[in-house]
Amino acid sequence: MLKVALLQSNLYWENITANLAMFEEKISQISTAVDLIILPEMFSTGFTMNAPSLAEPMNLTTCKWLVQQAQKTQAVIVGSCIIKEKDKFYNRLLWVEPNGNIDFYDKKHLFRMAGEHQVYTAGNKKIIKKIKEWNICPLICYDLRFPVWSRNVRLAYDLLLYVANWPNPRLNAWDILLQARAVENLSFCIGVNRVGTDGKGKQYNGNSAVYDFKGQCLLKISDGREATEIVSLDKTPLDEFRAKFPIHLDADEFSLLAPASDTSRVS
Repeated sequence: MLKVALLQSNLYWENITANLAMFEEKISQISTAVDLIILPEMFSTGFTMNAPSLAEPMNLTTCKWLVQQAQKTQAVIVGSCIIKEKDKFYNRLLWVEPNGNIDFYDKKHLFRMAGEHQVYTAGNKKIIKKIKEWNICPLICYDLRFPVWSRNVRLAYDLLLYVANWPNPRLNAWDILLQARAVENLSFCIGVNRVGTDGKGKQYNGNSAVYDFKGQCLLKISDGREATEIVSLDKTPLDEFRAKFPIHLDADEFSLLAPASDTSRVS
């Protein structure tokens, strides 16, 4: 069993201190032990192109805060924030473990309609992380629209997750694509989105959700409400279904620009 906490929340626009304080309070209110805590995309600022003013180096305020929260809860915590390295900005998902280890994934598909590709540098490597017997692949928002990048090659992962700031006008696509990614990749799929209105006036209704490998919705946080929901995932039915219905054995072989061995790292 994997116990996961989804934190669907409004965000304080471009206010790192306020967001960290708010999420610390929400995390402290989780009353049961969990294995994984998922925060939205750019959870400390909202989805902003103001990277020069808000970016942090690794291992500064937000990273240290995540390590503290992981140690307090003895859970892995994941969410993305703005990181600066060598004069480049990244929309970087941080995977923080209770022992203080930090891994990261830089968003591959940058949302050009908001000019994200003009501010941030795209990543080129996925990560696959392990909790208990679960292999987990974390991605970010716009990545959801690109099934090749999300493809579960040779059943490398059991859970695909997306952190997001996905606004209301395209929320129907969010719902459809989360379900599709679960079915086509023969895995569980989780999406954690924000709610509220950001500093640009864009509105978010959330619809954070959990789908199983058959596309069945196990949880959805709708109605634009803030909520912390916990879901327990059982890997046994997934393993049994894969054995009885091994569609992965007929999957098309393909390669990306880099060899398959270079596009993901497993730990």
